[in-house]
Amino acid sequence: MLLKNKLDLDNEVELAKEEERITKLKAIELFETGKLDEFEVGTFQGLSQIHKYLFEDIYEFAGKIRTENISKSNFRFASAMYLEEILKKIDKMPQSNFDEIVEKYIEMNIAHPFREGNGRSARIWLDMILKKALGKVIDWSKIDKEDYLLAMERSPIKNTEIKILLQNALTDKINDRDVYMKGIDASYRYEGYNVYKAENLKNN
Repeated sequence: MLLKNKLDLDNEVELAKEEERITKLKAIELFETGKLDEFEVGTFQGLSQIHKYLFEDIYEFAGKIRTENISKSNFRFASAMYLEEILKKIDKMPQSNFDEIVEKYIEMNIAHPFREGNGRSARIWLDMILKKALGKVIDWSKIDKEDYLLAMERSPIKNTEIKILLQNALTDKINDRDVYMKGIDASYRYEGYNVYKAENLKNN
């Protein structure tokens, strides 16, 4: 289904291309301007700030809690009716060690608070928590798309798989531009956005 957008595009392929281009540029801006460091870490408020920054030029709902129920494959994300309550509980979850942080990330994924762009925003959000708590980030370019998607799909029932995948990709290169740029490309590839490379966009 084509989402109503600020670009007045009525073609799904064109919208996907423009969404990738614009939001990747915004993701680069977040890193290069240091704006990311101004956002709250590990709260829905912080995730909402990331989402708004990435998507505000495309969707009216950027940064806003969804009001409709959504699902992916056979999985229904949290009911819109209870979302605010669920997000308050997630905010209170601890985030002092790796296991706690990944468990919080899994719960935020189940909540899926936005109409679109949840995964891309949440992976940046996860890295912010890891960076603050552990002095690490994930090198997403080291995680295979299918492995990641399968592990995330299973994570509400068994989280061992996603924890191992993420742990094996941890790096202490928390301010490395190359790690960040490749990570953005990998994160977008998980969602099927693979037209532009972040590095090339910045050079245009």
